[in-house]
Amino acid sequence: MRPFAYQAAPMRVVFGAGRRSNAAAELERLGARRALLLSTPEQEGDVRALAETLGPRAAGLFAGAAMHTPTDVTERAMTMLGEVRADAVLAMGGGSTIGLAKAIALRTDLAQLAIPTTFAGSEMTPIIGQTEAGRKTTQTTRKVLPETVIYDADLVRTLPAAVAGPSAMNAIAHAVEALYAEDGSPVISLMAEEAIRAIGGALPAIMERQDPAALEQALYGAWLAGACLGSVGMAIHHKICHVLGGSFGLPHAPIHCLMIPYSAHYNAEAAPRAMDRVARALGADDAPAALHDLMRLANAQTRLSDFGLTEGDLDEAAAIAVEQPYWNPRPVTRGGVREMLHAAWEGRAP
Repeated sequence: MRPFAYQAAPMRVVFGAGRRSNAAAELERLGARRALLLSTPEQEGDVRALAETLGPRAAGLFAGAAMHTPTDVTERAMTMLGEVRADAVLAMGGGSTIGLAKAIALRTDLAQLAIPTTFAGSEMTPIIGQTEAGRKTTQTTRKVLPETVIYDADLVRTLPAAVAGPSAMNAIAHAVEALYAEDGSPVISLMAEEAIRAIGGALPAIMERQDPAALEQALYGAWLAGACLGSVGMAIHHKICHVLGGSFGLPHAPIHCLMIPYSAHYNAEAAPRAMDRVARALGADDAPAALHDLMRLANAQTRLSDFGLTEGDLDEAAAIAVEQPYWNPRPVTRGGVREMLHAAWEGRAP
């Protein structure tokens, strides 16, 4: 066994159907008297309903969260934060909303209560990604780690299959990369394999009939996958998805969903033990092929060209990806990344 270090994230997790009703008590536990609530425009109604249960602890609602955490959106939220004199933030939504809460915490160090409504996993990580002038950059700092997370299974039961599927595959991507991370550990590998097993097993029932038990199982897996994402460094998969999202404006979860079979294939020979664990978790012989089958089940768009990306864009994306590459078990080369992107652009099986 290789040497390793493991540090548990200092956060409180509350899991179970209907647990968003604990929000007021959890804010009180944090010592928060006035929380600014955050949402996307699409989820504003649900968050307003939550605000009614919080009484005076709901200082106001900013419903402008957007994909990839644009810095101009954060500045508008910061203005409202000052106007309502909030001493905490409550984010209810997916990665866009939780990312905005993190961006505020980065600037203010205010406490965060996160209530995820997708399987994104951002709520479990000290990672913040922000987009400015067409480039998405990330950093890792404990300042952005939410103090408390409420996982309410009832919230994911309202997700359309077209949203739930890519979001769940996004979580699987976190776990896959954790299995070959440079700073991985046996503890994280156990969590990652269990996350892949739970989500992979739940996906068919989610896509076919929105089965409530399967959605709860996937939420459990997403929690584990998010904890993996927050504990170890990510590799080429996350790098290329950050490029495609930040520089080309492609949607977060569907792109993670689409790219994970191809990035797994890119690293398969360099990380055989990781691929064995992925295959075992999915009950398959070949990890990239099994991930590709799940991707086609979960994603309506199964080629990069379906998102409007041109073949010429692939050269630019590959060039950006190798400018400041993340650590990866296989060397990250422009030619290798370009070939991976071209396979995904055509929709070839990995």
